[in-house]
Amino acid sequence: MVKEFKEFIAGGNLIELAVAFVMGGLLAGIVESLVSNVLMPIVGILFGKPSFDEALILTLNDSQIRFGAFLTVAVAALLTALGVFLFIVKPYNRFKKNKPADAPPSEADLLTEIRDLLARR
Repeated sequence: MVKEFKEFIAGGNLIELAVAFVMGGLLAGIVESLVSNVLMPIVGILFGKPSFDEALILTLNDSQIRFGAFLTVAVAALLTALGVFLFIVKPYNRFKKNKPADAPPSEADLLTEIRDLLARR
């Protein structure tokens, strides 16, 4: 059991997952900063305020329905999706498209694979 656990910890999947988690956190911080510091102020230029939190409030019987706060979160979510698309997805797709295709396996590789398949029968 200890040997299996060591293999699990040292395995590539766990390390790759940990790296992906850390990188995801970093990218989330970058996108959050883009939305908060660049895109939402542009919303402020267009609509007078970068936040609708206090703009749209309906009060009924001492209860506040805060449509503006919901609208702010919805706009921030859309701008976050736009930021991810423009700064992560588009460049990645461009990189992937320009990456040279993998070379086909050599004749020796194919023959070795056929031999191994026949040996397993």
